[in-house]
Amino acid sequence: MSPDDSPQARRLRRPTWRDPRLGVGVLLVAGAVALGTWAVRDAAETVEVYAARDALTPGDALGGDALVVREVRLGAGEELYHLVADGLPEDSVAVRTVGAGELVPRTAVGDAADVDLRPVVVPAGLSVPADLGPGSVVDLWMTPPPETGRADDEGAEAAEPLLLAADLVVAELVEDSSMFAGGSGTSVELLVPRLDLPDVLAALSGEGQLVIVPTFAGAGSGTPARDGVSAEGEA
Repeated sequence: MSPDDSPQARRLRRPTWRDPRLGVGVLLVAGAVALGTWAVRDAAETVEVYAARDALTPGDALGGDALVVREVRLGAGEELYHLVADGLPEDSVAVRTVGAGELVPRTAVGDAADVDLRPVVVPAGLSVPADLGPGSVVDLWMTPPPETGRADDEGAEAAEPLLLAADLVVAELVEDSSMFAGGSGTSVELLVPRLDLPDVLAALSGEGQLVIVPTFAGAGSGTPARDGVSAEGEA
């Protein structure tokens, strides 16, 4: 065996382009560079989507200033939201509540025929629950007037409150300063399902007291981005 063929000499010999180990190393380095480039480019890729400027309630038109544009990273959730590049259907409206600043999901967009709700203004007097506003969800109760007993009774009997409609969405708060109303107060415009309209309208014309009770299930202030969605800016 010549000195050049000894195991020690083979270990110390400078690798040539024919050495398979060199080829494998080059492939590993090239793969790592390509993977890193793809990850950086994918992380920086954003798209423009629609977001609600203020809280949207069912039936609100989605044109004009109702929406703003946000540049976000959606990743795999891109198909869940309305992209600015795709536009919105003509005469589209919100079919469910979208909080202020929230991205507008495709499931929240439809046309007026999809909204089976009717706006009804309910007087709330001077007592309005804190943080009540567009998008809040409330129950509407009625406290009937006391039932007058017979002449030999000691007095009136307490009447049980009645739940007129549950999970109603607040569309708007209406300040009432008319002198004919006997002073200032607040009314609440509620979106009432068509099937609940008879009970609600009957209560409005009756003598009972209407009480609006928040359910703490409203849209609140909304969030500009959900899990896995990163907002970059606003136009």
